Amino acid sequence: MNRTKLDLTGLRCPLPALKTRKALKPLRSGDQLEVHCTDPLSVIDIPNLIRETGDKVEITERSEQRIVFLIEKTNGAAEA
Repeated sequence: MNRTKLDLTGLRCPLPALKTRKALKPLRSGDQLEVHCTDPLSVIDIPNLIRETGDKVEITERSEQRIVFLIEKTNGAAEA
Protein backbone atom coordinates (compact mmCIF):
# COMPACT_ATOMS: atom_id res chain seq x y z
CA MET A 1 0.00 0.00 0.00
CA ASN A 2 1.34 3.41 -1.01
CA ARG A 3 0.12 6.83 0.06
CA THR A 4 0.38 9.77 -2.33
CA LYS A 5 -0.17 13.36 -1.22
CA LEU A 6 -1.92 15.74 -3.60
CA ASP A 7 -1.75 19.43 -2.66
CA LEU A 8 -4.59 21.29 -4.36
CA THR A 9 -4.63 24.28 -2.03
CA GLY A 10 -5.57 27.48 -3.79
CA LEU A 11 -7.34 25.75 -6.70
CA ARG A 12 -11.02 26.48 -7.33
CA CYS A 13 -13.84 24.31 -8.65
CA PRO A 14 -13.70 22.22 -10.82
CA LEU A 15 -9.91 21.75 -10.67
CA PRO A 16 -9.71 19.85 -7.33
CA ALA A 17 -12.12 17.15 -8.55
CA LEU A 18 -10.49 16.93 -11.99
CA LYS A 19 -6.97 16.64 -10.58
CA THR A 20 -8.13 14.10 -7.98
CA ARG A 21 -9.67 11.94 -10.74
CA LYS A 22 -6.43 12.11 -12.73
CA ALA A 23 -4.30 11.22 -9.67
CA LEU A 24 -6.49 8.19 -8.84
CA LYS A 25 -6.19 6.56 -12.27
CA PRO A 26 -2.65 5.12 -11.96
CA LEU A 27 -3.11 3.93 -8.35
CA ARG A 28 -3.54 0.25 -7.51
CA SER A 29 -6.20 -1.24 -5.26
CA GLY A 30 -5.30 -0.52 -1.62
CA ASP A 31 -3.24 2.59 -2.42
CA GLN A 32 -4.26 5.82 -0.72
CA LEU A 33 -4.47 9.36 -2.02
CA GLU A 34 -4.31 12.18 0.54
CA VAL A 35 -5.90 15.28 -0.99
CA HIS A 36 -5.49 18.76 0.55
CA CYS A 37 -7.94 21.43 -0.68
CA THR A 38 -9.02 24.93 0.24
CA ASP A 39 -12.05 25.22 -2.07
CA PRO A 40 -15.23 24.88 0.05
CA LEU A 41 -17.04 23.19 -2.87
CA SER A 42 -14.60 20.28 -2.72
CA VAL A 43 -16.60 18.85 0.22
CA ILE A 44 -19.35 18.23 -2.35
CA ASP A 45 -17.33 17.59 -5.51
CA ILE A 46 -14.77 15.09 -4.26
CA PRO A 47 -17.21 12.75 -2.43
CA ASN A 48 -19.40 12.79 -5.57
CA LEU A 49 -16.35 11.88 -7.66
CA ILE A 50 -15.51 9.02 -5.30
CA ARG A 51 -19.06 7.67 -5.58
CA GLU A 52 -18.63 7.67 -9.38
CA THR A 53 -15.25 5.90 -9.32
CA GLY A 54 -16.29 3.33 -6.71
CA ASP A 55 -13.37 4.19 -4.45
CA LYS A 56 -13.65 4.95 -0.72
CA VAL A 57 -13.17 8.14 1.30
CA GLU A 58 -11.37 6.97 4.44
CA ILE A 59 -11.03 10.22 6.40
CA THR A 60 -12.28 13.74 5.86
CA GLU A 61 -10.82 16.54 7.99
CA ARG A 62 -12.10 20.08 7.80
CA SER A 63 -10.70 23.22 9.38
CA GLU A 64 -10.98 26.90 8.55
CA GLN A 65 -7.82 26.74 6.44
CA ARG A 66 -8.15 23.43 4.58
CA ILE A 67 -10.06 20.24 3.82
CA VAL A 68 -8.24 16.89 3.79
CA PHE A 69 -9.55 13.72 2.17
CA LEU A 70 -7.93 10.30 2.50
CA ILE A 71 -9.15 8.23 -0.44
CA GLU A 72 -8.53 4.51 -0.77
CA LYS A 73 -8.37 3.08 -4.28
CA THR A 74 -10.59 0.00 -4.51
CA ASN A 75 -11.69 -2.40 -7.18
CA GLY A 76 -15.06 -0.64 -7.15
CA ALA A 77 -17.26 0.25 -10.08
CA ALA A 78 -15.38 1.38 -13.15
CA GLU A 79 -15.87 4.88 -14.48
CA ALA A 80 -18.63 5.21 -17.02
